[in-house]
Amino acid sequence: MEQFRNIGIIGRLGSSQVLETIRRLKRFLLDRHLNVILEEEIAEVLPGHGQQVCSRKNLGEVCDLVIVVGGDGSMLGAARALARYKVPVLGVNRGNLGFLTDIRPDELEQKVAEVLDGQYTVESRFLLEAEMRRNAVPIGQGDALNDVVLHPGKSTRMIEFELYIDGQFVSSQKSDGLIIATPTGSTAYALSAGGPIMHPKLDAIVVVPMYPHTLSSRPIVVDGNSELKVVVSPNLQIYPQVSCDGQNHFTCAPGDTVTISKKPQKLRLIHPLDHNYYEICRTKLGWGSRLGGGGE
Repeated sequence: MEQFRNIGIIGRLGSSQVLETIRRLKRFLLDRHLNVILEEEIAEVLPGHGQQVCSRKNLGEVCDLVIVVGGDGSMLGAARALARYKVPVLGVNRGNLGFLTDIRPDELEQKVAEVLDGQYTVESRFLLEAEMRRNAVPIGQGDALNDVVLHPGKSTRMIEFELYIDGQFVSSQKSDGLIIATPTGSTAYALSAGGPIMHPKLDAIVVVPMYPHTLSSRPIVVDGNSELKVVVSPNLQIYPQVSCDGQNHFTCAPGDTVTISKKPQKLRLIHPLDHNYYEICRTKLGWGSRLGGGGE
């Protein structure tokens, strides 16, 4: 197992609970004589912290481990910034669902200590990269750990587009949009649109139509190495948007194409040894417990 000496901390802004947890985490790491490096935005709201400060990009270059304190949204942003550096990332949940940030605040010191002592597993999660072209010229690019979504933006009108997978025509569609999600993102927006839950170890991409104007259009799961191309109808009268993880957005014009494929670099996500994906699904999604409360 890797030895972690330089520990970066990223936190969600605007939350007193996050700041309190970061202060606890910082004290705990310093008591173990580790080098603590704060991401510059969170450092600004921690006056007198006395620690080294780095941009998010530089954290990936100088840290052995980055700990993200916040919710899944915080982890998504960190993942897009850090995946290229192959630095492992650990999540402390101070959000709502917490599919990606699986250490609870009440077990902070215990679980982080276990990780620092080598008691952890590392999971690779792939990201998507999306490129928008206009007249064959690239005009926008974004990465996503969860999903790339084509949607109407502020308009309430449907979008018309064509979908190609690995150069083969799949379908034309009128709908509210299209969700293209990783296994990580299958429990996010894609799930609420009727898509399947995919185990994170699957090398697959799910394509989920959003309110299609047909009864026969259904989600489709394709190979993770597939290249997907969405061609926006040149006759469209609105300018739809493409959103990556719901955080980065760019606007399409009629006739634009959006190409989505797997990003070469993967996120290295660290879990405590007792991490259980199905337990997370039961807890976060409200699945039923065992009959009679037991399973003997």
